[in-house]
Amino acid sequence: MSSAPFSSPNGSPTRLLLVRHGQSVWNADGRWQGQADPALTELGERQAFDAARRIGMVEAVYASDLERAAKTAQIIAGQLGLDVMVDARLRERHAGPWEGHTRDEIEAQWPGMLESGERPEGYEDDIHVTARALVSLTEIAGLHEGGDVLIVTHGGVVRSLERHLGTDDGLLPNLGGRWVAWGPEGPILGDRVELIPEEEITRPEQI
Repeated sequence: MSSAPFSSPNGSPTRLLLVRHGQSVWNADGRWQGQADPALTELGERQAFDAARRIGMVEAVYASDLERAAKTAQIIAGQLGLDVMVDARLRERHAGPWEGHTRDEIEAQWPGMLESGERPEGYEDDIHVTARALVSLTEIAGLHEGGDVLIVTHGGVVRSLERHLGTDDGLLPNLGGRWVAWGPEGPILGDRVELIPEEEITRPEQI
């Protein structure tokens, strides 16, 4: 499929709302997840239900194949009367040997690396995360020209794309997201959004 940007015949861009999944068990435990597959917590499921009320009309819902994202998408899609299409290219980055560890455990075994920005062998860098995500998102935009689409993915994926497009607004909370428009100039970042009430917001510091 072409990698060109998409807009409808009347010139309206395709808009993708990229959203981080609800709180997972490992989010709650402070563990780095990467491509490990912990489930949502009860709070994470409630976050997904509440987010559905704020999303508005979308014509399709896509998700990473990891359970925390796919389940979040299923809950939201169920409230919207839509099905979920799963795409493994929307997975979180692989965190190599850090997966399953807390920040304290990482600091003990790999001292100084978190602060310095150095990462262990097997840790997937922004270039690879962005490349696979962009292929998926471009294909999705091409299938829904001029429409709004919900993409339930992961904080690392959204932030890699943000950095690729020229900004870094820091950590993304669970059920926080970013609009991205596919217009004549290519993908353009829109606003960040938070889809749940302030009292339900959780802000994990691990990917």
